[in-house]
Amino acid sequence: MSGVSVVGLGPAGLDRLPAAIVERLLDPAIPLVVRTVQHPAAAALAAQREVIACDDLYESADDFDAVYRAITERVLALAAAGPVTYAVPGSALVGETVVAMLRQTALPFDLVPGESFLDLVFARVGLDPLARGVQILDAHRLPSPLLLHLPTVFAQIDGRASLDAVRDSLLGLLPHDTAITRLADLGGRDESVSVMSIEELRVEHTGLRVSLYLDVPAPGWPGLIQTNARLRLECPWDREQTHHSLAKHLLEEAHETLEAIEALPVDAPRGEPDLPAYLDLEEELGDLLLQVVFHATLASETGAFGIEEVAESIRRKLVARHPHVFGDVEAPTAEHVMANWDRLKRVEKERSSLLDGIPRSIPALARSLELQARAAGAGFDWPDLDGVIAKVHEEIGELIEAAGDGDAPLVRAEVGDLLFSVVNLARRLDVDAEQALRLAADRFDRRFRVIEAWGTLEGLTLEEMDARWEEAKGLEG
Repeated sequence: MSGVSVVGLGPAGLDRLPAAIVERLLDPAIPLVVRTVQHPAAAALAAQREVIACDDLYESADDFDAVYRAITERVLALAAAGPVTYAVPGSALVGETVVAMLRQTALPFDLVPGESFLDLVFARVGLDPLARGVQILDAHRLPSPLLLHLPTVFAQIDGRASLDAVRDSLLGLLPHDTAITRLADLGGRDESVSVMSIEELRVEHTGLRVSLYLDVPAPGWPGLIQTNARLRLECPWDREQTHHSLAKHLLEEAHETLEAIEALPVDAPRGEPDLPAYLDLEEELGDLLLQVVFHATLASETGAFGIEEVAESIRRKLVARHPHVFGDVEAPTAEHVMANWDRLKRVEKERSSLLDGIPRSIPALARSLELQARAAGAGFDWPDLDGVIAKVHEEIGELIEAAGDGDAPLVRAEVGDLLFSVVNLARRLDVDAEQALRLAADRFDRRFRVIEAWGTLEGLTLEEMDARWEEAKGLEG
């Protein structure tokens, strides 16, 4: 009867396998396929009997998925004629895609898992994985983000590509001199366990049976959450904070982040990156992120929610409001996307008006822009730019007339109408009025400081000051 037997060869030589399993593997009557002979036990078998190695498939295939399909096809072709054994390094249940593929076939399937290299890793570094937890990562497929909140084993450090991926990721999170443990050829005569710094890792430290082990205080996202929680308990200032006392800091950090964004090139992230500007943005985003984490920490004290619930809530919202990505809705343009977003948002929030949900506390220009955009989405908009420009001129005329009458409340109202109409003009020109005004204020600030630097303004006529202004303006191009 045909079928497939899968045997894990363990981390080293045949001497670590039970005698009955070795005898079974040496039976010449059953074809033996080995994933690779680049393993002590597989090499020992090849020296004593005929084996069908799959190393050639690694050399001819374009990627690992193609290799796994080819190995599966080779094993199944042999199984069509009778029983076949497929032997793999380590445990057949750890990192063996082909084994999973074979289990999905209709053929009779027998499994001898074998000893995993992980058992030896835990023994060599003194880790109880149940007591502290552990994560095992494939160096060829590192997750993003890379969270190091648990002791971590990086497996398959078998070449420059996998080593560089791990090394570069770690150096983005940890000091260069952070200690990391290299474990090579565990269980064999050439076993090596050594500790070095991350920056010392070199291509000569790679190999077919090399892993890295890292155990550090959590950096990055988990580290931020843990640090904030500790400060809340131990820092007098942090202990005194409430949601309302932190509100001003949230606003300040948001404005500082906005300033850092405006310092980037206008087409960022396209074009050459301005690295100093990006470093400033990185810092400001961190300050802003702390405010989010801090508020979530306070909320968790009441049992209302924690930071994970915040993240999951927005994740679900993103999925629900992007049916063109996660569902079968068509949205070929950004305009279609925004229309779908607004429609779904109204349904979720059970809003009676298109204008519901626009905070009164946001800057007036930004609120005006959002109000106009919402109304325009329903078709309440000028058909062309000429109508918008005519409205601006109309509001200027009404303001002049109100100013001539000396009616202060009316003047204030007409100034507001004029500003509102200018925001609408900016919207139709695809200009963020808030940002445009802020940049204009920045230009005024720079130029006025220049004319001050040229000497005191006291005693100058308006014409003389204006001449300086025009000269300063010319220097900016």
